[in-house]
Amino acid sequence: MIPTTNQHVRLSRREMLRRCGAGFGQLALAALLADEMAESATANPLAARAPHYAPKAKQVIFLFMHGGPSQVDTFDYKPLLARDNGKPLPFPKPRVQSGATGNLLKSPWKFKQHGQSGAWVSELFPHVAKCVDDMCIVNGMHCSNSRHGAAALELHTGSDTFVRPSMGSWVNYGLGTVNQDLPGYITICPTLTHGGVNLYSSAFLPADFAGTPIGNASIPAGQARIPFIASADKTPRDLQRLELDLVQDLNRDRYAVTGPDKQLDARINSFELAFRMQTAAPAVQDISDETELTRQSYGLNNEKSRDFGQQCLMARRFIEQGVRFVQCTHSYKWDQHGNLKSGHESNAAEVDQPIAALLHDLKSRGLLEQTIVLWGGEFGRTPVAQGNNGRDHNPQGYTMWLAGGGIKGGVRWGTTDDYGYYAAEDKMHVHDLHATMLHLLGFDHMKLTYRYAGRDFRLTDIHGEVVDGIIA
Repeated sequence: MIPTTNQHVRLSRREMLRRCGAGFGQLALAALLADEMAESATANPLAARAPHYAPKAKQVIFLFMHGGPSQVDTFDYKPLLARDNGKPLPFPKPRVQSGATGNLLKSPWKFKQHGQSGAWVSELFPHVAKCVDDMCIVNGMHCSNSRHGAAALELHTGSDTFVRPSMGSWVNYGLGTVNQDLPGYITICPTLTHGGVNLYSSAFLPADFAGTPIGNASIPAGQARIPFIASADKTPRDLQRLELDLVQDLNRDRYAVTGPDKQLDARINSFELAFRMQTAAPAVQDISDETELTRQSYGLNNEKSRDFGQQCLMARRFIEQGVRFVQCTHSYKWDQHGNLKSGHESNAAEVDQPIAALLHDLKSRGLLEQTIVLWGGEFGRTPVAQGNNGRDHNPQGYTMWLAGGGIKGGVRWGTTDDYGYYAAEDKMHVHDLHATMLHLLGFDHMKLTYRYAGRDFRLTDIHGEVVDGIIA
């Protein structure tokens, strides 16, 4: 019989445990959730982490040539293209093409061999040509899409159709950062088109691992700054700390109601990072302490090369301070469907000297051996003409190059056909590039995963092979 509320009942310990068992379970669950919430609220997702095995590289600088440089006019010498100028392509063009094209079009520029390796480089890049013995020129690149937006997404995220985490976010997620006062992933003057923020977003990875933009493509690099608390120079630091603590207390009160919340975690972490960056970021971005010789070497005294030179110099400064992944974007200029000669000449003049200076500077400071430098666009261009003086998009075969960070220097990897249209020997897909980059950073690309929507995702999806032939 169940006693009334006015009755006092003496229970044995066994009966008490039987009746209150569910309550004990709730107490245990509450304790576990409290521990999980406390751990989530205090854990630092950007803390440095060890990779799967000893790495050859620790950091990455990606020099993105937005628009698609022409491989047959830069780093893929094709003497038959000059010989057969104006003739029809002697084999079928791809079934899917970006636009109508005509006959073969020779390069307007001469090629010469450089360095001890004898690498062929066109006269467009006289400064970079002096660095070829530190570079691995990959002539057999190919990707899956001929449209700028999709190809740029594939290069940055591994997918040309879905929103996925960017490669910088994967690196940040895998390694964390050694400098807790700066973001682990920075993108300088990123493009506003062809993917936009999706090119440096963390997608379903926690927001802590997203790229931090410095300006955008519409802002000169010299004016681009990391966005942090707007009143940093007006409000005393101790008062800012009080304000931030109040916000964090409110966030944690909310956290106690909602339970574990990754978005709220990321918001709390972003406020704390922004507070710390007030001291660290301005000093890194202020290049006034660089010597005049350094400034000249990066082309800052030349109006043509100043903008990209500032990007490259800032990239070196961020890498020096422990940032894991830095991207410099030359946007959006390499898409020469017409005016090939004037367009590519202007573009190369803007980036050639700064890139060479970056490689020399990293090497002289002992940073190149731990830093992968990656150069290239979302695809290449056709060896056949579009109009009288242009080339169409070409994802079938093109060139990218890498230097430093465990890469074999002074080698050429892969080939295209005799005219530079299709990747032919030792072909390297974007997925292979990603797999190799992660390998150099100490990761098995098949094991660097994140579970989302019931599936384990990775940068290379279900593809990708490490290209051992380019690894030192």
